[in-house]
Amino acid sequence: MEEKTFVEENLVREISNSLSHASGWMKFLGIVMIIYGVMMALTIVGIIIAWLPIWLGIIVYQAAKNSKTATLTGDKFMLMKSLQNINNYFTISGILLIISILLSVLFVVIVVLTGFAFENLATYLDSM
Repeated sequence: MEEKTFVEENLVREISNSLSHASGWMKFLGIVMIIYGVMMALTIVGIIIAWLPIWLGIIVYQAAKNSKTATLTGDKFMLMKSLQNINNYFTISGILLIISILLSVLFVVIVVLTGFAFENLATYLDSM
């Protein structure tokens, strides 16, 4: 039984090693995102969505911390938590990207339609 635990711990250490090497950058990104969210919260419009970068920053920071712990201790649950945090980060980021693309397309359509409306209004006023 003890042999199996030792083998599992080494396997977890090997698997989490790549994440552990990236943990410095992950912590940096998490801290910067938290600071960005706090700065957004200082504005009237930003206070509505400031929780998103703060939340994402916390998720990335936790993933970095858990991956480092998994590498040092060989704890498979820490590795699983780290991978779950990374999964959450990319899922939330992907959803936000899709929403921002849809809003951008909607904005372009509104701008184009508004331009046509003003052009037709100008033509109508000139014909009077």
